[in-house]
Amino acid sequence: MGQLKQLLPLGSLTAIEHGINSILSGGVSDVVVVIGPDCVGVSSAIAHLSVTIVENPDSGSDMAASVRVGLNSLKDRLSSVLVLPVDHPLVLPDTIKALLAGHQNNPKAIIIPSHNRRRGHPTLFPREIIQEIFESSSLREVVSRHEALIDFLEVEDCGVVLDMDTPEQYALILQEYTRRKENV
Repeated sequence: MGQLKQLLPLGSLTAIEHGINSILSGGVSDVVVVIGPDCVGVSSAIAHLSVTIVENPDSGSDMAASVRVGLNSLKDRLSSVLVLPVDHPLVLPDTIKALLAGHQNNPKAIIIPSHNRRRGHPTLFPREIIQEIFESSSLREVVSRHEALIDFLEVEDCGVVLDMDTPEQYALILQEYTRRKENV
């Protein structure tokens, strides 16, 4: 993409600021942001937010390694973990609230939002299950092992399926961001 996804602009904020603001506004109080050693500028971009920043020292590792780093910094008292990749910056706070409510109703479920029957992000894992990431190669492997515990939560929020891995996808995210701003 030519620059760090975390720092791509969406209006006056960066993509990572949007994601963090949604999580905080959605009711999550203990937020851990995992950054890589090559993420110059990300820490300073989010220093004003109430989050814990930890570094994954292996810049070539996959998402599972970053989740492991983040998990190591969490308190044991948490009943669930919400994993939101930075490339889904338009997830709405109401979606976060709905995921947390789903956890209250079914505390043993893996809760995955979907939009128009498409699986999206973030995924909410019960604490006991997410601990399996230490013995698994990926989050996908953990989820597949527990398919019977998956609770799909259909939401109106297209932000759960809008990813930004390519310039074209980023352009779509910018369009959706603009559409939302115009409808406020």
